[in-house]
Amino acid sequence: MSSELTEEEMRRALFGTPQPEEQVSAPRVSEHVPEVVPKKPATAPQVNKKTAKAFTPRLKVTLRVGNEFEGKMTELIHEADTLSSLLAEQEAVRAARKKYKYVELVSVKSM
Repeated sequence: MSSELTEEEMRRALFGTPQPEEQVSAPRVSEHVPEVVPKKPATAPQVNKKTAKAFTPRLKVTLRVGNEFEGKMTELIHEADTLSSLLAEQEAVRAARKKYKYVELVSVKSM
């Protein structure tokens, strides 16, 4: 028995026998159908309810800032809307650097 297979036999072994494709006829176009416009049902006017304010996590970052080296320093409090103390610290320092040259972190507390 020969182990040589023809290309056609290999295709049949891998992919199976080809099945004839079924021809699908195009859908019929029906005659003009009158359009029906849906009307809004009559409902009572809705009363705007006040939604409860969702809890947003906040951290209070306290910084000492100043423009003179070893000069007068003032305290600055920044509120951040995050749970990450690192992100809150970075955000506060970035905001303080816009106005002050020297920034020192004092504390990061949750509110």
